[in-house]
Amino acid sequence: MARIRIEPGNGFKSAESIKSLRGTRESLALTDEGNSFGSDSELNGYTSERQTDKYGFIGGAQQYSEQSAEDIPPEVLRQREAKWLEMLNNWDKWMAKRHKKMKLRCQKGIPPSLRGRAWLYLSGGKVKREQHKGKFEELDRQAGDPKWVDVIEKDLHRQFPFHEMFVARGGHGQQDLYRVLKAYTLHRPEEGYCQAQAPIAAVLLMHMPAEDAFWGLVQICEKYLPGYYSVGLEAIQLDGEILFALLKRVSPLAHRHLKKHKLDPILYMTEWFMCAFSRTLPWASVLRVWDMFLCEGVKIIFRVGLVLLKCMLGSQDKLKTCQGQYETMELLKTIDTRYMLEGFLVREIIELPLSERDVEKEHLAQLRRWKETRGELHCKSPPRMHGAKAIMAAEPPSRQDLRQNPTIIVESSLATNKDVEGQEEDKARIKTKEQKNGKKNGTPVASNPEPSDASTKPSPPLKDTPLQGSNQSLISTEHDTYL
Repeated sequence: MARIRIEPGNGFKSAESIKSLRGTRESLALTDEGNSFGSDSELNGYTSERQTDKYGFIGGAQQYSEQSAEDIPPEVLRQREAKWLEMLNNWDKWMAKRHKKMKLRCQKGIPPSLRGRAWLYLSGGKVKREQHKGKFEELDRQAGDPKWVDVIEKDLHRQFPFHEMFVARGGHGQQDLYRVLKAYTLHRPEEGYCQAQAPIAAVLLMHMPAEDAFWGLVQICEKYLPGYYSVGLEAIQLDGEILFALLKRVSPLAHRHLKKHKLDPILYMTEWFMCAFSRTLPWASVLRVWDMFLCEGVKIIFRVGLVLLKCMLGSQDKLKTCQGQYETMELLKTIDTRYMLEGFLVREIIELPLSERDVEKEHLAQLRRWKETRGELHCKSPPRMHGAKAIMAAEPPSRQDLRQNPTIIVESSLATNKDVEGQEEDKARIKTKEQKNGKKNGTPVASNPEPSDASTKPSPPLKDTPLQGSNQSLISTEHDTYL
């Protein structure tokens, strides 16, 4: 027999440890029964008998369909999991010497069972968490600025309402989302809260505990997309001009059309970029885009935007249906599904020739133009880090920072009964060793009584785990998990 012990502080909560949100209203409190989904009346009209897809969606445009995702054979997924476990155990070596191989594996897709852990390592959130132990708990205990708390509370039910984690008002998902967003406003009071941060935090929470999601959000806001969520949104406007300039090279026809109808990039790319396409694409495509985004940086977001614009506006036949500004905007609001399918989109993203150097070169050009026409930027953002390697090089971690902490520890029955038979076995083993050492040194040793049956009985062999000799994946249904 074996016993499973859940280590505290890894995102799991017992019924006794769940506390109501500080500074929130009664609508966010748990039900008396402690049900994480709340009562039936709180499920936005859904009955208790609801079926979820493999990503946790119970409906909506992002729900899984056979066309929207590629199925990976279990034996292939199992091999990828083993490779990713090896990488995570030797993260610094892979980042330093085999980064190209790691990038290729991110392009192929991170195994669902390890996605949360991999995202935390790629973003640098793991290192931040280790270097600032106790910081999230400290922020979590504070009440928060009422100005931001009120806005955050109003936004909670809008984040992925068709996902089982967030479908219930006051459910665990909404509580953790509140905690993460509130903590960020306390961490960066000068920046506060921006509505586009909520879906970013929600995606992270689908894959990891609240503390890890908080540090993942910090890294995305400060390293990958700096200035995006600041007052004035100058950084997103600047990136809109960069996207438009890059479009001229990728699809001159689409560029001319948008310029002709005077469609400012901010009108169609704001939600794409600020939410990292989490509210636009089918969920299988969202996950693949995020795998590459957290590895390679913001150039992936630019590539996705360029691919969609090229596919929707890149031919004369397509432009016939949108002769004006209004028609063009409506077309970009309803992207053709076939261009967003996982297989097609990922292939187009990888093949699009756009590097960090291209993005930075255009960034400098657009920055000069901005200063000439609008003056200096009001919000001074930190420099943008282009992916995991750049983040790690800027702030080299220690080996201790990268060490993995197990979430679940399996103990044998011998360990759990140590107070009885285990202690006797240990004593008998020590006495036997002393006897052998005494004989070896010629020292007389007092005779020992015969050990009990418990001490002479050999330990029962451990049974094979379910994974030994199996061609099944670490996960049976490909549900994302942060275990």
